[in-house]
Amino acid sequence: MVAVEYPVMLLGFVPIVIVEIAVARWRLGITSRHAMKAAVLANVASTVLGFPLLWVLLVLLQLGLGGGRSYGLQMWWEKLYAVTVQAPWLIPYENDLGWMIPLAGIYLLVPAFFVSVWVERVIYRRFWPEIEKERVNRFCWVTHYFSYAVLLILGALCYVIRFKK
Repeated sequence: MVAVEYPVMLLGFVPIVIVEIAVARWRLGITSRHAMKAAVLANVASTVLGFPLLWVLLVLLQLGLGGGRSYGLQMWWEKLYAVTVQAPWLIPYENDLGWMIPLAGIYLLVPAFFVSVWVERVIYRRFWPEIEKERVNRFCWVTHYFSYAVLLILGALCYVIRFKK
């Protein structure tokens, strides 16, 4: 799934940085230039370091939960279990990948959201020591609601373009 998710993340990089700059100006009252430096570095860190490390941890967790083998997909609960537990590394269920890939991508957005908030909050605090920590924390949560909505929309568009031909 990292091969599927990463292009969406890279496609969303510039729009997400723009969203974060706009939210920083709106919520924190700082200049675009001051916000841009921090937003670019924070997003590079979460995209280049945060998500790949998260993915490795999720694959290890998947293997630990028995998600490394193929399950029958006859019953709806088997399908739901397979796509949930195997979201980081989908087993090639050829007939079901059309719906499994986007659903797994949505599942992966949830832990990625929390990792991004954590990684980027550390960077934003260092870039903006003059702003109260609590305001930076709130900014990180609010900006990620918006930026992950962008990722969700981009992922849906990529799904429609790729799988609905």
